[in-house]
Amino acid sequence: MLCQHTGVTLNQASIATPGYVLFAPGSGKQTFLIDYTGNTVHEWHGSGGLTHWCYLLPNGNLFVNERCDNPKGVSLTGSGLMREYDWDGNIVYEHIDPWQHHDARRLPNDHTVYLAFTELNARQQSQVKGGIAGTETGSGIAGECIREVDANGDVVWEWHFTEFDDDQFPIHVNANRWSRGHTNTVCPLADGNYLISCKTLNLLFIIDRQQGNVIWHYQNNDMGGQHDAQMLENGNILLFANGAYAADLHHSQVWERNPATNDIVWRYKSIDNPQSFFSPHIGGCQRLPSGNTLICEGAKGCLFEVTPAGEVVWEYVCPHFNPTEQFGKVNWLFRARHYAKDSIELAGRV
Repeated sequence: MLCQHTGVTLNQASIATPGYVLFAPGSGKQTFLIDYTGNTVHEWHGSGGLTHWCYLLPNGNLFVNERCDNPKGVSLTGSGLMREYDWDGNIVYEHIDPWQHHDARRLPNDHTVYLAFTELNARQQSQVKGGIAGTETGSGIAGECIREVDANGDVVWEWHFTEFDDDQFPIHVNANRWSRGHTNTVCPLADGNYLISCKTLNLLFIIDRQQGNVIWHYQNNDMGGQHDAQMLENGNILLFANGAYAADLHHSQVWERNPATNDIVWRYKSIDNPQSFFSPHIGGCQRLPSGNTLICEGAKGCLFEVTPAGEVVWEYVCPHFNPTEQFGKVNWLFRARHYAKDSIELAGRV
């Protein structure tokens, strides 16, 4: 079914959180900052990409991962080009690594941390457990690592998935065998460690940046190929639980988990018809200063805000449909981020 309505479809201004939303439509070359009426207040032009993730830095610059000319690893999800643009669209920082995919973050010390594919030899590939037999890429199974580079682009730290034991964390039985974990999130934590999310392993884990070892992990197939894991100020973890590997009706949820107890302390799911909220392969979430939550139902190009009680108070459907080689025209959104009107990122700019 074609999307019949785009733009803002609901706006309860008295309950919604004032501010702006930043997003980069998949396979497009533009990044948009919109207000809650759906008007574009600013935009940047770049080289685009399918997993086109962006956010604003404290100085107001845009950081985005785009697709380079020769991405390596899994071609569908590869990016390889990480750029920082100033407000006027000038490139002020660039790092190219053809192996980079899905996620990248600028760090306060001017380093950049990101996800990267690696090459596995035949023996290493044969040791990867799980997944659907025969779904490997043409070159087999890609390895994965977390990579950090300094301001000059030199690698200063890496953590490879080969650190896992061969029998540890097999790929989900219904997932493809493109790579070791189809990792989609590297979230820097306040203590300098990294929170990692792996889609096809239904796995979250934290790497001790100094010691190079996993100090916490959580695996649950009910997350269904989760995305956009992040640690909140209260120490809980917010994530988009895609529900792609559900045992019955496939539907998405957003979870807030207590990592000490692994209890779900808050969740959002559709009140009427669970399958009305479902994004099987991309998606995101963000807890807002008001206590509401911004949700990115990526596969439908839909952004919406919900109250703690689960009431939808704002909804926007991306009107930008871009062509892809494999999927026709899509309005997919990998993630989105909300910025309050008085945020440091937007100070004096809108």
